[in-house]
Amino acid sequence: MSDPTSLPNFPPPADEHPLRGRVLDVLTDLGLGPNIDADGDVAFTIGDPAQQLFVRCQDGDFPVMRIFGQWMIGDQVPEDALARLQRTNDFTLQLNLVKVGIANDNLVVTGEHVVTPGVDISTLFQITVNLVMEVVQMWHTSFLSPEEQQALAEQAAAGNVGQDPAQDPAEGTGQDGTGQDNTGQDGTGPDGAAGSNHRPQDEE
Repeated sequence: MSDPTSLPNFPPPADEHPLRGRVLDVLTDLGLGPNIDADGDVAFTIGDPAQQLFVRCQDGDFPVMRIFGQWMIGDQVPEDALARLQRTNDFTLQLNLVKVGIANDNLVVTGEHVVTPGVDISTLFQITVNLVMEVVQMWHTSFLSPEEQQALAEQAAAGNVGQDPAQDPAEGTGQDGTGQDNTGQDGTGPDGAAGSNHRPQDEE
């Protein structure tokens, strides 16, 4: 008789969680090696150094796909909590599809979509992940002086941004060698509400 612990960990049937099944297929096809965590979210990592993000799927008449992550706030950002919250408010009001918030002194960025049966999830997923990651850097960069922003823009034009972590305004965020997992592991949601154990929770 086979040892049950040696059997592969197959995902649940797609019809049990229709949207999550579609998301798992897409992430697998993209080579991201997705996993389902204890909360039922789809976890995946991207980039080098690795950044962990999550996809939360809500089935129903209007299925919702939420892509989110959480990052430590960089040293260049003022300690003033009000200044941080005002900046996140500015970003949320100006951006489409993406929301920005502060939870336990960490930056939370989420992108949400209503996903109907005919939607191209692969394209939507890739666009949203890129947008989330871009917003993380934009938020940190917005606290730099004009001279520092200009220098960063010149580095970006030369293709140097991201090559040296010391030059990245979001250095120390996510899972980039800080020694801890900062992608939504604080038990609060984007609005600061308590979660089940480690990541933003669904709004009621």
